[in-house]
Amino acid sequence: MKKILVPVDFSEYSDNALKVASEIAKKQNAEIVAVHMLGLSDAVITKEQNSMEGMFLLKLTQKRFVEFLDKDYLKGITIHQTVKNYKVFSELDDVAKEHNADLIVMGSHGSSGLSEVFVGSNTEKVVRTASVPVLVIKQDNTFNASKAVFACDYRLESLDVYNRITRLFKALDIEVKLLYINLPGEHYLSTNEIEQRITNFLVHLHEDDNTLPEDITIYSDYSVEKGVFNYAKKIKADIIGIPTHGRKGIAHFFSGSISEDIVNHSKLPVITVKM
Repeated sequence: MKKILVPVDFSEYSDNALKVASEIAKKQNAEIVAVHMLGLSDAVITKEQNSMEGMFLLKLTQKRFVEFLDKDYLKGITIHQTVKNYKVFSELDDVAKEHNADLIVMGSHGSSGLSEVFVGSNTEKVVRTASVPVLVIKQDNTFNASKAVFACDYRLESLDVYNRITRLFKALDIEVKLLYINLPGEHYLSTNEIEQRITNFLVHLHEDDNTLPEDITIYSDYSVEKGVFNYAKKIKADIIGIPTHGRKGIAHFFSGSISEDIVNHSKLPVITVKM
């Protein structure tokens, strides 16, 4: 891991994300790219009579940016600053590609409806569109995760996500507990059907991956959210990993959209990887 992208809105949520990014950067000897989305109107940017206002706001933002990044926990880390006039959060993926970022770390307070940048809907836009893994941080705490839950459907289309997220957890020295949530109703599968799917999935893994069928827990619950949260609580996990699907929101691999259910409602950090 060489570069970590952190969107900054000068709130406590972006401060939380920066703290976590700094801890990861120090362990991985990585650099941090801090990006602020200015979000000026096109009129301010393009109209001559407003050009002075645009320049003033840009300089004011840059000054505030420098002050915000003047933190003890960032000392010793190479920090790149960039200010973009983006208003659509899906454009953060362009910044990640521009800087060859390996990971996006962003803060979120979930779906409480507060006015800061990192509301749940904006977080969802990032995890739905980002081509690199996204780590969503909810609380002000140190990133000392040692055990993760990764929930998946174990269809062959999930192989790439599985490989990417398990490699990421390995790089972060985090033990991964693999999980399949079995739901009632039309999505219910018998134990035999689930085991056959898992076996077919595992034979397609890289030869260096020694995961066995018994290493994957089959957990029954009434929803994906409840299953993931209940199992994570049961094993005292520190972090949750899930695939995302760009067109249908998070967790296309089960049913419906559980973006609010997991990313917004989880108190634990969540890592998402786009299919």
